[in-house]
Amino acid sequence: MIRVLLADDQALVRGALASMLRIEPDIDVVAEVGSGTEVLDAAKRTSPDIALLDVQMPGLDGLAVAAQLRHALPDCRAVICTTFSRPGYLSRAMSAGAAGYVVKDSPPEQLVNAIRRVHSGLRFIDPALAAESLANGASPLTDREADVLRATADGGTVADIAKIVGLTEGTVRNHLSSAIGKTQARTRAEAARLAETNGWL
Repeated sequence: MIRVLLADDQALVRGALASMLRIEPDIDVVAEVGSGTEVLDAAKRTSPDIALLDVQMPGLDGLAVAAQLRHALPDCRAVICTTFSRPGYLSRAMSAGAAGYVVKDSPPEQLVNAIRRVHSGLRFIDPALAAESLANGASPLTDREADVLRATADGGTVADIAKIVGLTEGTVRNHLSSAIGKTQARTRAEAARLAETNGWL
């Protein structure tokens, strides 16, 4: 049996996934949690083979949880199951140690296939997203540019952003200018929105 832990903050989605997976003769859903902060404890209690993780959850997001599981429970392999069909998220998920990435609007058999493949030691990536990722390439932003764009989310001044990221105002302006150019945006708010949409933040 393939032991699966489900982590999704939407109870209806979590319940539907659990019901669908329990139909499969070789899959046993051993735990269901609604936040990223609950995953590690639940995984330690139930010893799943696969952790099926949403990206956006309260507490820790699915990407942070995948990294946490990779270090704490390397025998539990993470599969991201999300509405976000974005190359940037895929890249970040793979960097965090996820072994699979499935988009929620995929056919049910694709999710089941992903779980089986990952359990057998392989990787699984949504085919359409994999093709888009190859076409788009990696994030053009440096780590510092991404930090500065994240800090713009509250709409603060350059001085506010400088305090948040621990840089001088001049350096923040340079990073913002570079990020705006790389995202082909007109403003820093638009650059942050585009970077978020592409999964680069």
